[in-house]
Amino acid sequence: MSTTHATPRRVVVVANETVASDILHVAVRAQVDDQADGQVLVVAPALNSRLRYWLSDDDAARRAAELRLAACLGRLAASGIRAEGLVGDADPVQAIDDALRAFPADGLVIATHPDGRSNWLARDLVARASERFGLPITHIVVDAETRGEAVASMRVAA
Repeated sequence: MSTTHATPRRVVVVANETVASDILHVAVRAQVDDQADGQVLVVAPALNSRLRYWLSDDDAARRAAELRLAACLGRLAASGIRAEGLVGDADPVQAIDDALRAFPADGLVIATHPDGRSNWLARDLVARASERFGLPITHIVVDAETRGEAVASMRVAA
């Protein structure tokens, strides 16, 4: 008698300051909760000013990303979600590409600030990621000022 094992659900989560939001953690749990072998990789891009980027001064940006990442991983672990993390490139598309090379995933969760306050949305990150990587994407919008959180879209790649 042979037993067939389902492929583990592997999810890459990309978030910056939004990494601590409640809805992000709910979305991650929804992605992997029914998968005993589900795995999550959280990527916190090292966000930096243009000047510091050009001066190759990313120490403060990396430290801030590491702190955000540690808080997120601790919270996921406390809720029973097995997750790893890494600090990624400041360009979120490059950060996703780097993550997927080391951690092939079944889906992406991208958390952003709302339209008008998000550089990632201004650069059309969700659509670009969908086109480039061909993975289902759950887009989470977190407005820290109003404490508003929502799943903005779930996009299934063609």
